[in-house]
Amino acid sequence: MSSRTGARGVKSAASVHTVRIPRQRGRRGAEPFVVVVPERPSLAREAAAALGGLLWRSRRALAPTGIALLAFVVAALLHAMAWWSGLLLAPLAAAPSGWLLLMQRRRPATGSVLAWRAGLAVLVTVSLAWLALAAGFGPLAGSLELLWLLVLIAAQSAWLIVRRTH
Repeated sequence: MSSRTGARGVKSAASVHTVRIPRQRGRRGAEPFVVVVPERPSLAREAAAALGGLLWRSRRALAPTGIALLAFVVAALLHAMAWWSGLLLAPLAAAPSGWLLLMQRRRPATGSVLAWRAGLAVLVTVSLAWLALAAGFGPLAGSLELLWLLVLIAAQSAWLIVRRTH
């Protein structure tokens, strides 16, 4: 190893190369220059950074996907720790129907507003029913994974439609 590139007594990270440039003539009291050259990142690291940046820039548009992934993990944890939690979550599936009836009584709507309210109530009812079933039987039991995927697609589509029109 050359005396110019070898690090003497200085520890650096594994992916960093230190190059020392000796003192130049005419600068007797000056310290030598130290140039730190990082190693080139791998292709996988650059791809992961690009994907992470893309996900970060579109985080609001992908909110339903993040919530669906979180619900999947929560259902798996609930199933593993306490399968009976599905019995406690099951009555929550009726709450959106009550919300729809209450909204129609307080602020009656017709046409597209009623359709959006009913669609939202159905989507949340199916989501809560899925959460109760997945907590009780496991998120991958039977056709629950297909139901999860269909609810995810419907929620993400509705989210993108609402975000573009308002």
